[in-house]
Amino acid sequence: MANRNFPVGDYSRRDFVRNAVAVACLSAAASSSGLLPSALAAEGQSSTGGKALIGSNVYGWTQYAQRDKKPFDINQVISVLADLGYDYLESFMDVDKPDNNGKLAEQFKAKGLKPISIYTGARLHEAANAYNNVAKVLAAAKVCQQAGFKVISCNIDPIGREKTDAELKMQVSALSELGLGLKEFGMQLAIHHHMPEMANKAREFHYNFRNSKPDVVGFCYDVHWVWKGGVTPMDALKEYTDRIVTWHLRQSRDGIWWEDLDTGDIDYDAVAKYAKEHGLPRRFTVELALEGGTKITRSAAENHRRSREFVRKVFGA
Repeated sequence: MANRNFPVGDYSRRDFVRNAVAVACLSAAASSSGLLPSALAAEGQSSTGGKALIGSNVYGWTQYAQRDKKPFDINQVISVLADLGYDYLESFMDVDKPDNNGKLAEQFKAKGLKPISIYTGARLHEAANAYNNVAKVLAAAKVCQQAGFKVISCNIDPIGREKTDAELKMQVSALSELGLGLKEFGMQLAIHHHMPEMANKAREFHYNFRNSKPDVVGFCYDVHWVWKGGVTPMDALKEYTDRIVTWHLRQSRDGIWWEDLDTGDIDYDAVAKYAKEHGLPRRFTVELALEGGTKITRSAAENHRRSREFVRKVFGA
């Protein structure tokens, strides 16, 4: 099907995505049929409020390994997080080899962690291949769902420049297909952002949300990236309250990423108060990413222990 530039809501496009996913899932589903089904209620986590879960994003751990000139060992990270009392690790989705996502979930469960959220990129602004890319992510997500994952945290691919209005329209259409597809088998889509989406007064950041449905295109609220991009954290909370699915938590001082989650540029007390008052989802992902000016005085494990305590204290988790 060469021409897939269908308008939003066109049934032939929906059929295309569904059929593509069905074909792609056949082998994956067969190999992962023994894995546990996904169920939000099973983890005590509803769409709003519920049991607090505290996780860690894998990216910072890879940076620590690189800094220490050591090979990255995900099993070691999983063991450390389990010992520290974390509930989950958010790692990268393998879109090309879906079965690996089920194997990843088994690694988590073997150490007592839960498969909660998994992170991926997606190129969705090009009419020629956006829906093929949606189908590919959904095929991998089906394996994730069967393994117990609840959320796909998706950072849409940047392209080195601002996207045109037509490209953003295409992107939102594809995001809506992805969100609807995930809903069909009980998962949630949570859009994550970095600095490219925050350019020109956060044009792409706002466009994705203001042109899609809250129950379809959710929000992985990375509080620091939003702040760094020029949007006041409380303003983002108030405008997109009904979209928040998961959180990414990091801190900085004088604009430089801090080694642990503590006081600093972000007023997390105010953020936590708002989240509690509005019964927002309580999946908190600590992301201790490093940049050039970050001062490292403790081990990755100790910084994660301190950050876990900070989340417990501030968010009541």
